[in-house]
Amino acid sequence: MIKNISKYQVATFIAIVFHCIGLAGLLFFDKAFFIRASPFNLLLSFFLLLWTETNRNKAFLQFVMVVFLVGFLAEVLGVNTGLLFGDYSYGEVLGIKLFNVPLLIGINWFIIIYCCGLSMVILLKPAFEKMAEDDKFRTVKHAIYIVVDGALLAVLFDWIMEPVAVKLGFWKWAADGNIPVMNYFSWLLISLILLIFFVFARFTKRNKFAFNLLLIQVVFFLILRIFLK
Repeated sequence: MIKNISKYQVATFIAIVFHCIGLAGLLFFDKAFFIRASPFNLLLSFFLLLWTETNRNKAFLQFVMVVFLVGFLAEVLGVNTGLLFGDYSYGEVLGIKLFNVPLLIGINWFIIIYCCGLSMVILLKPAFEKMAEDDKFRTVKHAIYIVVDGALLAVLFDWIMEPVAVKLGFWKWAADGNIPVMNYFSWLLISLILLIFFVFARFTKRNKFAFNLLLIQVVFFLILRIFLK
């Protein structure tokens, strides 16, 4: 029976357990302790994604590095100039910073882009299979749907996460504390660019855990968005 348990199932179980522990801790127990433990949960998610990726070839590693660097450098530009996202700054919760941006933010960008990309690959598979095989634009249409829908999904995820991240001290917005609309436009633009790279990166895109993790994190942040004080 144990032999029939897949990596995806093990990783999903681990992710559910740790996110449930995090929820309980933040809502009912030592909030400060569980906030400090946030980087661990982020790193755990990252390593589980790497572990469940069956095709860790050169193209996949290049994808990881490109998303990390582009996401991190976009944040460096944003934090230090006010361009792209608006006027904001990072707290100390996410650990070591370089140019006023936690290094973990690059990992966070990878998790979001990778999970949104894989989720759209999985969700759009039935529609792609129904497309006429003689449609010469079949592959192009499929790629466009993944990129656009994946980018919109990433923006939606950011919208769900933003107020919670502020409450947890990950970052804060200047002035009245409201999240500027330009933040979401920049998220959309950067996500589109990174998901184009995702589509063309030559690694097998079959990691079911990525979809599961995104769903787990959406539920996690939605609950905190509603109940966290």
